[in-house]
Amino acid sequence: MSSKPKTASRTKTPILPTRRDLKFRLPAEKIADWNGGSVHISQFMNTLSIVFPVGERFFIQSVRNYRDQITDPELKKAVTAFIGQEAMHGREHEEYNEALFARVPAAARFEKIVAGLLGRIQRHTPRSYQLSATIALEHFTAILADGLLKQPEVLEKADPRFAALWHWHALEETEHKAVAFDVWETVKGTGPRAYVERAGGLVLATVIFWAMITPAYLAVLRSEGRLADAKGWLEFYHHGFGRVGFLRKRIGAWLDYFRPDFHPWDDDNRHFLEGIEEFAGKVEAAA
Repeated sequence: MSSKPKTASRTKTPILPTRRDLKFRLPAEKIADWNGGSVHISQFMNTLSIVFPVGERFFIQSVRNYRDQITDPELKKAVTAFIGQEAMHGREHEEYNEALFARVPAAARFEKIVAGLLGRIQRHTPRSYQLSATIALEHFTAILADGLLKQPEVLEKADPRFAALWHWHALEETEHKAVAFDVWETVKGTGPRAYVERAGGLVLATVIFWAMITPAYLAVLRSEGRLADAKGWLEFYHHGFGRVGFLRKRIGAWLDYFRPDFHPWDDDNRHFLEGIEEFAGKVEAAA
């Protein structure tokens, strides 16, 4: 494998992301069961939401660390838009999470643990490791976003305001899914060392992510008195691994990252972005 950065035609994102300042005004009273009345499914997605604001601040700084090394004008614009989108995601998920924290104080403690971990990573690891973690977790969010867009049944019974927020987040994660990756290839190249650091970043990120999310989710369910709810666990199983299989169907996309020639836009799902401005207009009108 060559250690040279890839050509502009290889790294250039096919769509320039756009910062959209949308507000969703979620109904706090529905926080526990907003998705089809299922506490297990709703609180699983709520648990994922906990990590977004602190995670997106980490992503922004990891990319900013290398912004001065970007010379391609289109990538520079994409980086600016990436930062703007992540800032908006963080703001809306902070409001989302406040409703969860008011109901489940253990969720707020989990956010502090995640923030502490990411802070230690920023203080004690090389910036390249931080960018490797960012592109790994951006791959996570991109494939989860793709799943929400490919499987609309995941949100079909959800409260419309929660559904709109998750749909917006999925669209914009898709729109900017290659930006941090293109920064990585610009500054690190595509040689063996860059590949090992990139692939190792996903392995570590995956282990740490699920090692933290799983006990946090269980703590949230415990606070709801639902740990022994067999019906709820059956709903979660079908949702994640069985009939709907939302998580199961993401495994192949997760593995794609380990191809030496992987690029996020190898899975060209830009067709989901058709109508995104119309969707944003409807959200603004409803606010």
